[in-house]
Amino acid sequence: MPTVHLPGALRTYAGGQRLLAVGLAGGPGTVAGLLEAVGRDHPGVRQRVLDERGVLRRHVNVYVNGQSVRDLAGLATPVGDHDEVWIVPSISGG
Repeated sequence: MPTVHLPGALRTYAGGQRLLAVGLAGGPGTVAGLLEAVGRDHPGVRQRVLDERGVLRRHVNVYVNGQSVRDLAGLATPVGDHDEVWIVPSISGG
């Protein structure tokens, strides 16, 4: 099962958990499928990562094994059983 690392702001929607082991039906999947599965088990997480069109929000970054999905295949980026997925909010300031 892939492991999803949640930032503090999303942990309240996952019962305070920092790490989630997410089962992917049928084996390897995609980031989109992973976020869908997380959203089913932990309502609120998916809505804060994706907008109403199902697109990754600008202020949220998702990494698979240390690589930004924006530099890979976006939400279609493959996710396997042993992958580490990090959801990281963007930090800005000035």
